[in-house]
Amino acid sequence: MTPFRLSILSADRLFFEGECVSLVVPLVDGQYGVLAGHSNLVAAIVPGILQYKKSSDAEMTSVVVSDGLLKVENDDVLVLVITAEKPEEVDFNKRKREEAEEIEAKMQKKSIQEYRIAHMNISRIIADLKGKSENDDLKRF
Repeated sequence: MTPFRLSILSADRLFFEGECVSLVVPLVDGQYGVLAGHSNLVAAIVPGILQYKKSSDAEMTSVVVSDGLLKVENDDVLVLVITAEKPEEVDFNKRKREEAEEIEAKMQKKSIQEYRIAHMNISRIIADLKGKSENDDLKRF
C-alpha cells in the first residue's frame, strides 16, 4: 500500500507524526476511511476511536479522540483534536466522575432556569393583580 503523511495534534501535544497507509476517523456520519491518493477534504471529527496503520505495523493503532477537525490535502493528512490519548491512558473512573459532574451541572442550570421562569410568572401575576386592583379602585371614583 502507498503511504501518506499523517499528523495528529492535540491541544497539548503532538500525538503522532509520520507515514501511514490507512486512517479511520470518527465523523458525524460514522467512521470515515482515508488512504493515499484521497481527494482533498475538510471534515468535523466527533469524539470516538481514531485508528491508523503505519506501513511498518501489521495492526491498526487506536487513539481515543475528542472533537476536532480532519484536513486531507495532497496526501498530507492533518488531524486537529482537543484531546488524543491511547486507550490505556484513559482514566475511566475519572471520566465517570467528570460525566456525573457535568450531568449535575446541567441539572443545576435547569433548576436555575426553572426558578427564573417561575419567578417571572409570579411577578407577572402580581403585576396583573395590582393592575386589576388599581383599576377597580379607579372605577369607584
